[in-house]
Amino acid sequence: MSLLDLYAARGPLIMGVINVTPDSFSDGGRHQGLEAALAHAEALLEAGADVLDVGGESTRPGAHPVGVTEEINRIAPVIDALSRRTDAPLSVDTFKPEVAEEACHAGATIWNDISALGAPDALETAARLNMEVVLMHMQGEPRTMQAHPWYEDVVAEVESFLLERAGAAVRAGLPAERVWLDPGIGFGKTLDHNLALLRATERLAGHGYPLLMAASRKRFIAALEEREGAEPSGPEERLGASIAVHLHAIRRGAKMVRVHDVAEMKQAMRLMKALAD
Repeated sequence: MSLLDLYAARGPLIMGVINVTPDSFSDGGRHQGLEAALAHAEALLEAGADVLDVGGESTRPGAHPVGVTEEINRIAPVIDALSRRTDAPLSVDTFKPEVAEEACHAGATIWNDISALGAPDALETAARLNMEVVLMHMQGEPRTMQAHPWYEDVVAEVESFLLERAGAAVRAGLPAERVWLDPGIGFGKTLDHNLALLRATERLAGHGYPLLMAASRKRFIAALEEREGAEPSGPEERLGASIAVHLHAIRRGAKMVRVHDVAEMKQAMRLMKALAD
């Protein structure tokens, strides 16, 4: 079942995050290793996750790169084991075609790529594997992306980039319905850039490609607190704002949200639906 089929059956989808890395910004090292990752995955599914997104390389600002072999060794056993335990769609969070291919062989059907299939051979690999893809916008690269992000018109530039990459994916052979867009909240953006993109959710979701919003626990939440004179929160203290952002996105057309706190997000979505009915 494709993600859009799943959306048609269930409504807005929740993608649960599984970081099998030692240095993730939100849960650094907590779910590293096969048993810890599988236990976390089971908890996410029980909490209501529709999709599981497995990543083996941190993409937080300042993160150090990970080699292909190491990344594969981190994620492939987890995806393989999960594919035997659940029918939930499995996603691999990587920008390396070699990693995506191994993840696909292990059971992943979705490629969540912060570089929007920008690596050499990425478009061809995605089309050959017939994976669903999430194309994300990022200015720069993870180690330096928050140094001096600048745009003349952040919404127009992100929108133009995403549509160009979606068109490239379709021309490479991927069906349009298998192509998702992600504006890349926190990836080479200031607080004001992030807020502008969030305000433009309806516009970004209006081009025929389903939209994923991924703002869970991100630093811009603390930046807003600092601006308003409040004590900046740590990643695990940003639940309220994370839920608010994602409910906003869903109400304005996002079809999937990527979150760390699945149970709380599911609860909020359940109430939002009840109030709308």
